[in-house]
Amino acid sequence: MRDHPFCGVRSRATALAACVLAATLVAAGATPAYAADDTERPTAPGPITVVAIDTTSVELTWAASTDNVGVVRYPVGARFEDFGSQYSTDTNSIRITGLRPSRTYTFSVWALDAAGNSSLSNPTLRLTMPPGDDQPPSAPGQPVAYDVAATLVWLRWAHSVENVALERYEVFRVDAGGTLTRVSEVYQYPPGRNSTQISGLTPNTTYTFVVQARDEAGHLSPLSAPVTVTTLPPPPSCAVRSVVRQWPDGFVAHLVVENTGATAVDGWTMTWRFWASQQVRGIWGAKVVDRLNNSYLRVGNTSRNAVIPPGGTVSLGLVATGTQLPEEITLNGGLCTVADE
Repeated sequence: MRDHPFCGVRSRATALAACVLAATLVAAGATPAYAADDTERPTAPGPITVVAIDTTSVELTWAASTDNVGVVRYPVGARFEDFGSQYSTDTNSIRITGLRPSRTYTFSVWALDAAGNSSLSNPTLRLTMPPGDDQPPSAPGQPVAYDVAATLVWLRWAHSVENVALERYEVFRVDAGGTLTRVSEVYQYPPGRNSTQISGLTPNTTYTFVVQARDEAGHLSPLSAPVTVTTLPPPPSCAVRSVVRQWPDGFVAHLVVENTGATAVDGWTMTWRFWASQQVRGIWGAKVVDRLNNSYLRVGNTSRNAVIPPGGTVSLGLVATGTQLPEEITLNGGLCTVADE
């Protein structure tokens, strides 16, 4: 008796039973014995075509792959920007739901056989979903300037209200004559960001900024109310002398910071390296402003020592826990040199 051409057994009844078992293993995700010897990959599926589409779903189809044993499923990828999802079907068509109006997705399909051999991907399909949004976002809140420095400024604003999905905020510099120059884009993937840093500015210069929102359908909000901010003068040059007395888990430091520039400093902040685990036990000649990224301590002038004339000095002291002593000391953003004793 001849072997059965597919299942490799001699009786017709046994062949039928073996084929049923093989089909059951494939359906359950197991690898039948004959698949272990299969090293041939399926052919690539045919080009993807659109069967039906609305604002949030699409039905796709493609020409089926061929394989020497058999294709068991088609993984399908859907990518938007840098975010992607994967689906799966055991036929040559699929309906994908939960998409977003007006977004442009890139779809791809490949084939897998029972042995896990993967075909090459077919040509991708780039598809923009129909618009489902006919309303522009509301105007963003008026920007607020913070952490102003000589060449940069941080801006934040209240979010726009959007009925479907916000794509990004665009920040503009208002130039002479009302001309708008885009200086930053804040994308909403993932959503939530409503601040940005504007760098490359000129010291001691006044700027005006506005913010505009854009939704995924391309609708633009009205411009926000403007904010006007003046950057700080160039950082002063400075030199620092320090006297430190240290014990196993703490220290007291006396700092004398000299303005070595030709311009008086009127109002100042200083920073130096300070670990997150450290605590300030006492300070004089300055007041604590904040902890920058839990790595630096920032202090500011008191009402009595805000002005440091050229060649003048300011003295301050610190009692703190930990072993990280004041290093990388800055004055209004300018890094101080270590003065000779």
